[in-house]
Amino acid sequence: MAEISTYNYRIEPQDVDFTLRASASSIINYMLNVAGVDADKKGFGVERLQNKSCTWVLSRLGVEIIAQAEQYSPIELDTWVNEFNRLSSTRNFRMRLGDNLLAAGVSQWCMINMETRSVVDMSLLRETYEEAMVDTPSPIAAPARLRPTEPTTTTSRPVAYSDIDFNRHVNTLRYVDMVFDAIPLELIERNAGMRIDFNFIAEARYGETLTVGSSAEGNIYQFEISSDGKTLCRARVEFK
Repeated sequence: MAEISTYNYRIEPQDVDFTLRASASSIINYMLNVAGVDADKKGFGVERLQNKSCTWVLSRLGVEIIAQAEQYSPIELDTWVNEFNRLSSTRNFRMRLGDNLLAAGVSQWCMINMETRSVVDMSLLRETYEEAMVDTPSPIAAPARLRPTEPTTTTSRPVAYSDIDFNRHVNTLRYVDMVFDAIPLELIERNAGMRIDFNFIAEARYGETLTVGSSAEGNIYQFEISSDGKTLCRARVEFK
């Protein structure tokens, strides 16, 4: 069994929104970046997978933001893997400022073949993964399985160059931005904590047109992002 890994960062000007606090998108970005760094360090990063014509894709994500660090704040990010099977892997995160917990996350990943885009049996990484496993439970509840929602408002946008990542599909953070662009600004400004859940269902590729549907009930906002009637992503944001 391995130990929890900790990485040090600083909240930079590009990470904050108009409140001068780290945005939800940048908080998630730090978590996903540290996932890649730690996977490379442990021997199952993207570079090794690409040698086998495979890559990682994020299937579900749950994040609880307790407080948003201010610009230039030094932060520490803990990350560890505690679950692994043939079809998915669970990676966890804690973002801290000193002794104060700022945010926590649980992510679930699968491996796909880069040519066929189909899911790959992850047993080939079993030995490497077993050495990297940490016997510590996830810091928050696992990502929720989100049901279809009937949107009350919709917007559309094309998938453009700046949306595409190295997997040649829409980057996770673009989905986060689409969701928060549809939330009233005053809620984000006075935010005192939130829970965010994402389910990634299908890939969106360059040239497609995305429809972002949203609905709200009380302090809960739900989203369904689709293309030509095909659901790509579901999300839910609950403000505390």
